[in-house]
Amino acid sequence: MPILVTGATGSVGGSLVRQLLAQGQDVRALTRDPDSPAARALPRAVEVVRGDFDRPESLRPALRGVERMHLVSMGGALTNGAEILALARDAGVRRLTHLGHDDTSRDDDDPLETEHRSLHRVIEASGLEWTHLFPGEFMTNTWEWAESIRKERVVRAPFPLWNSSLVHEADIAAVAAVALLRDGHAGRTYMPTGPAAIRRVDAVRAIGTAIGGEITFVELTPEQARAKWLGVYGPEVTEWFLEMGRNPENNATVLPDVADVTGRPGRTFAEWAFEHADDFR
Repeated sequence: MPILVTGATGSVGGSLVRQLLAQGQDVRALTRDPDSPAARALPRAVEVVRGDFDRPESLRPALRGVERMHLVSMGGALTNGAEILALARDAGVRRLTHLGHDDTSRDDDDPLETEHRSLHRVIEASGLEWTHLFPGEFMTNTWEWAESIRKERVVRAPFPLWNSSLVHEADIAAVAAVALLRDGHAGRTYMPTGPAAIRRVDAVRAIGTAIGGEITFVELTPEQARAKWLGVYGPEVTEWFLEMGRNPENNATVLPDVADVTGRPGRTFAEWAFEHADDFR
């Protein structure tokens, strides 16, 4: 039976697709647009199926014959979670990994948490063998620097000492793959992080080493950062980023979940930078 991967064209979903294929699994990828460049870039062995979280009924073909499913908290999955989970259960899905978000320092009624916490409860009441994945900050967040590095060898960002346990997308996917394929992970919550925290300025240096050239870090003030981020992330996420930046060690906790679940240490940011060096050249 195929394993259904939602968010298959994202960094974690794409890695999960490839890891499952490498382990001999049949994989079905859900996408709103099978003709998009990202969907066409999926391996040929993947069955690509159209479906949209904003229209839960459209998921029926993708769920047919599926017992294991990876669900990403995005878009309509947050608002239509109960209907999506009911459709999955009725179709015969019995095991679910959920890639989501949970800032435990915030209350349920926080605007950044409300929809996510509601989905958590729906999943936990679904009767499925669920596993939550709440990762630390993704290493892929540094892709936002790619254009200025390519053009100017410059990164303009606030908080050079912001220290974060950045996690490799392949390590998040590896934890999901284990939970999907092996018993013993139902009802568990994993928080994958990188093996060490890294300051923003040091991440810039690591990318410079990977591409063989020096990169200048130009520090933005919080006000400049707010103006830059508002149009990209919106006000709530922007203020959340600024709050984290003012407390540079709050996101630096390193947890053992990647090693404990997969049996090997997580990948470092230096490894990630070398793997993705062409994105910054």
